[in-house]
Amino acid sequence: MERSIADEAESYLRGLLEEWAVPQPGECIACYLDRAIEGSGCDGDLRFAERYRDLVAPRATALLARLESAGGYCDCEVLVNAMQPAWHLWSTSREIEVDGRTIVLEAEPPESMPPCLGVRRGSTQPCRNWHRMIRRGRW
Repeated sequence: MERSIADEAESYLRGLLEEWAVPQPGECIACYLDRAIEGSGCDGDLRFAERYRDLVAPRATALLARLESAGGYCDCEVLVNAMQPAWHLWSTSREIEVDGRTIVLEAEPPESMPPCLGVRRGSTQPCRNWHRMIRRGRW
């Protein structure tokens, strides 16, 4: 039996969804969240962080509580409040002259993150492309 174009398109889209929705081997939680949010957006919860935990580190039962305690109440907040791109990836601050005035441009995070540097299996730590932001106590 031949498949319709709609069936083929749906199958293709499911394959794409599975490709970005599943953590890659050795991919850290921050790189996974960055990639998943870029592909799907954030819907106000920790669904991708929970999926990462379930698929990569099922024994990390306190992961969501740790992320929330660091200000990550949803997937995108994790990348704003709990982790941020490592300093070595930021642009450097610099001064420019505009109409005879010196303007200081602040350092900025990268527009897109480089490939994940990897973590050991079962880890919920970010790779060296990210810094953890510690708010209260240890993480």
